Amino acid sequence: MSTSDRTPEARPLPPRPAAAGLPEVVDRETWEAARAELLVEEKAHTRAGDALAAKRRRMPMLEVDGEAPVVGADGPVPFRSLFEGRDELVVYQHMWWDGAPHQGQCEGCTLTAWHLHDAAYLRAAGVSFAILTTGAWEEVEPFVAFMGYTEPWFSVRETDPPIGGDMGYLQCYVREGERVFLTYAITGRGTEVADPALGLLDLTAFGRREAWQEMPEGRVAERDPGWFWRIDADGASTWGPTGRPVPQWTRPGATPESTLGRTGMHH
Repeated sequence: MSTSDRTPEARPLPPRPAAAGLPEVVDRETWEAARAELLVEEKAHTRAGDALAAKRRRMPMLEVDGEAPVVGADGPVPFRSLFEGRDELVVYQHMWWDGAPHQGQCEGCTLTAWHLHDAAYLRAAGVSFAILTTGAWEEVEPFVAFMGYTEPWFSVRETDPPIGGDMGYLQCYVREGERVFLTYAITGRGTEVADPALGLLDLTAFGRREAWQEMPEGRVAERDPGWFWRIDADGASTWGPTGRPVPQWTRPGATPESTLGRTGMHH
């Protein structure tokens, strides 16, 4: 089977000797005592998060234009229609590189959008979900089809902030009759709430293997942030023109390419 005919798997890192900083080996009683000690701090962290969420629910609201046009599979529709009759709406705002092929689109936004492949539980809780982007719909539509996304996407290229404008945000809205209000927005590492793979990596002995993370003496984390978000046809991490956002290698017809085709990000 040729390289172009197979789906790559992430290349494992070289084995590390025990001296590379793996944790101390102890008996079960000692391990359980250490686990219990850490659990006290973890529960405090959970309660602190609950307290922040309570403050979040008390934030004031910003009214937005419910009639603002957004463009999706059915053409232009008012932003209010994204609620699909529900009282609440969560959106993710996906960055877009104008004119770039699929492999040239944003790897960080792909990380979040891929994790939000199915919002069934949000809808069960009475919250609708959609992805917004500043890409032109004629470019966005084939990208959505290639990625196999089933959640609704909309172009907000001609829509004013906060619905349009800067991308890379999670935003929460509430509807009261015909009126629409923005209740919360977060970007940067705040969007990690939607990225469970990162949370799982944070539970492991080496974490994300990114240099910014504090590590025990002797344990190595030498990579740049997001180093594993884009890989080449052999599964090797790369930010160069031969790489794609990781999930794209699972898509039918994905082949090795040699350009990202980026001419400028529209956000």
